Amino acid sequence: MDSNFTRRGFLGATGVMAAGLGSAVAADQPKLKILGISGSLRKGKTTAAAMQICLEAAAAVSPSIQTELVELADYRIPAALAAGLTLEPGERDDFPKLAEKLSDPTLAALIVGTPVYFGSLSSLCKAFIERCTTIRKSFGFANKVAGVLAVGAARNGGQELTIQVVQAALMSFEMILVGDGRPTCHRGATLVNTKDSIAGDEIGIATAKNLGRRVAEVALRLGPGK
Repeated sequence: MDSNFTRRGFLGATGVMAAGLGSAVAADQPKLKILGISGSLRKGKTTAAAMQICLEAAAAVSPSIQTELVELADYRIPAALAAGLTLEPGERDDFPKLAEKLSDPTLAALIVGTPVYFGSLSSLCKAFIERCTTIRKSFGFANKVAGVLAVGAARNGGQELTIQVVQAALMSFEMILVGDGRPTCHRGATLVNTKDSIAGDEIGIATAKNLGRRVAEVALRLGPGK
């Protein structure tokens, strides 16, 4: 009997066809962008490190997930413009550069991270959210997924309160809020900064990974433009 028609040959051919079909499906799957916004004034420090862990966990969920870390410390974001005021002569406004990223049609989710200052978010992170008022006018973030990450100086350093403050703002944009997923499964990622490092905070790192995974899972379920 021709080997092409043997059971082994048939199964081998079927496997090749299935692999090819799987590759085609993966290639056709739409890309989804997740932006991680680090709202710390200190570039490359603990909030950015925590966000990077979060984004890596998100990217590991699916090849269709693309992530990008945005550090607000790289941008000048005058909050005065959100109040309808004008800039001082020569003052720079970098928010339009951010607005380009935020209007990307493949954007499926935002993860906002901030250090904790007196039980609330940083002034830079707040300025960013206030400037997003221009996006809220058209509800450009509606039905996009949102997660929040906070880094404090102690285990009970106001992280959850800070997360709730940020979530309250994002809810006004009609975003879909998620917390860190199982098994920690609380309001978001809560990390502790010890001597300018989060490396020893196993509990906090776990919440960052769970948040990134959960944001990606929900974004995939919703899909782009839904």
